[in-house]
Amino acid sequence: MGILSLLIFIPLLGAVMALAVRRAEAAKWVALITSIVTFAISLGVYAQFNSAGSGYQLTEQMPWVVLPGLSFTYFVGIDGMSMLLILLTTFLTIVTIFGTWNSIQKSVPGFMALLLVLETGMLGVFCSLDLFLFYIFWEVILIPMYFIIGVWGGKRRIYSAIKFFIYTMAGSLIMLVAIIWLGIQAGHITGHFTTDLTKLMVISRQLPIDVQHLLFFGFALSFAIKVPIFPLHTWLPDAHTEAPTAGSVILAGVLLKMGTYGLIRFCLGMFPQAAFDYSGLFSVLGVIGIIYGALVSMVQTDVKRLIAYSSVAHMGFIVLGIFSMTREGLQGAVIQMINHGLSTGMLFMMFGMMYDRRHTREISEYGGLAKIVPLFAVFFGIAVFSSVGLPGLNGFIGEYLTMMGAYYSPVLNTWSYAIWSATGVILAAVYLLWMYQRFVFGMPKGAKPAGAHGHDSHGHDAHVTHEDHGHATPDLNWRELVAVVPMVIFMIWIGIQPMNFMKTSEKTMNQMSDDLLKLKQGASVTAVNTSHSKLFVQNMPNGVKK
Repeated sequence: MGILSLLIFIPLLGAVMALAVRRAEAAKWVALITSIVTFAISLGVYAQFNSAGSGYQLTEQMPWVVLPGLSFTYFVGIDGMSMLLILLTTFLTIVTIFGTWNSIQKSVPGFMALLLVLETGMLGVFCSLDLFLFYIFWEVILIPMYFIIGVWGGKRRIYSAIKFFIYTMAGSLIMLVAIIWLGIQAGHITGHFTTDLTKLMVISRQLPIDVQHLLFFGFALSFAIKVPIFPLHTWLPDAHTEAPTAGSVILAGVLLKMGTYGLIRFCLGMFPQAAFDYSGLFSVLGVIGIIYGALVSMVQTDVKRLIAYSSVAHMGFIVLGIFSMTREGLQGAVIQMINHGLSTGMLFMMFGMMYDRRHTREISEYGGLAKIVPLFAVFFGIAVFSSVGLPGLNGFIGEYLTMMGAYYSPVLNTWSYAIWSATGVILAAVYLLWMYQRFVFGMPKGAKPAGAHGHDSHGHDAHVTHEDHGHATPDLNWRELVAVVPMVIFMIWIGIQPMNFMKTSEKTMNQMSDDLLKLKQGASVTAVNTSHSKLFVQNMPNGVKK
């Protein structure tokens, strides 16, 4: 078994062990240790990854289903984009388990097992190089997330879980039809049905343009729902609001990135001409998502719904960067996937910590937290400023690159997308800072206001205490600090030295952009020097190579 297979299936083994121990505390430790081991393996993968290399690396391939005229293979590998997303997945799984240690009180072994199964599915999605294998991992993720929301969620958990499941399943089935159709089209060209991505990325470009358009939308619809792109976003606020904290962190931190990953890997990689033709449509929807998500966030009274709608806005920047197809736009999209996973994941996690103390999501029920829980106020503020895009923190570099990529894009061919998307940055500052002001500052809920001269009825200074507030609200404990401090370190690190992270995906994204723009200029497909062209040709039958 290769290192990628070990990385993918170790969490699955941990899930079995978590169920086997049955006791809540033991199951937590099994899940935590398993996630730490998985993260260590992902660091080993990163150590072996050559960021200056071309094509897919650390590939593993073996027959899976082989019948006359039919071939499905277990085929995994990584490039720079998937490497960063793998590291994000394994890192967030650790901090999620540790940061929500006491949040779940019922059926803890089952909950921890589902989180680990979810990790296996996410890692499988980012490593799969066979479309059928990709689809299996894509669908596997539905099951644990459905139960995480439906069993451990809030009052409307059943409605939210079913809505999430139906939306995602509908898109997935359309993608399955597209995969089968593409495999059949490949069979007409090569004489052999295949779902091997490295072969299909060459074959798909030989198909008639009307067929490419249909297949493009077959994949894009599934990914657009997962992102989610406006107007397919309506499942997200309900799922986030009703999911337990761990579910919200993983959903925002990683699951949404599966959609943008799919848009780059499959829609741009296999159907570039269709992507050119519909780049304007998706860029418009991305900009609408940025502005709409921000405006709706401004009127929310529920903290989790506000953060959920902010995700719609932030993911719009990623979509815009993807369909700019420039080096800056694609690099900005990839680093913004990481940034959003850290900043929004931390917002959900920190609010979950406060929700465990207060058991209310209403902004009006908070206030004065800076005096009561100053550590919480500081770290929550860092997460807010990261989401706003403050220079020096991680959110700035991603948004800047996506807007610059859109501004100079020869595909979009207009600066208006960048200008309109910039309004989303302003609106983000409005709704996030306003939420932070109401949430953290002011008079604590239930506290007695000071007299006209700032003194109480006995002539002493009016101090706010836990007792004044009516709640014994403790500040962050050591376990919660251990969970959030690494996230802050990465936010500052990416903000100050983004190239330490962007160099991992630089080769992959630059060559993909060069490939796309050469095709846009009318270059021959066979003359394009794609990042994976050598691997494509090696896997093609002789008749197709010619």
